[in-house]
Amino acid sequence: SKEAKTQKIVENELRSIDWNDVDQYPLFDSCDETVSKQEQKTCFETTLLQNFAMSLQDVVFVLKDELQRTLFIDFMVDATGELFVMEIDSNSVLEKQLPEFNGIIVKSLKSLPKPAPALKRGIPVKTRFRLPLQLTTKS
Repeated sequence: SKEAKTQKIVENELRSIDWNDVDQYPLFDSCDETVSKQEQKTCFETTLLQNFAMSLQDVVFVLKDELQRTLFIDFMVDATGELFVMEIDSNSVLEKQLPEFNGIIVKSLKSLPKPAPALKRGIPVKTRFRLPLQLTTKS
């Protein structure tokens, strides 16, 4: 029947979609939506890191012990462009000496300009990212 054929076409189309990839990455105002997907990703990541670094530049962290570690911050850009921190790697030394660390990181990410959300087939979708944060202290 016509309905069965339509259903089969829809099912085939759904199977052919790569659900782990987006057609357009989230974009800040300074990024060009007409460039390649890789250039969009690079612009998003670079702009995010620059703004994140600027928001943390006035924060001074003082630790008793030396620390050299890379923490990972998992965050999501939802379908409206809002940033949400999903998880921050925990470190017992850091948690003991800087219990406010996670709050500062979350506040800094939330203070960033709101990007346009990622798009999949023209529809805004949520995307998840992992941001490495290199911590190095000196005695």
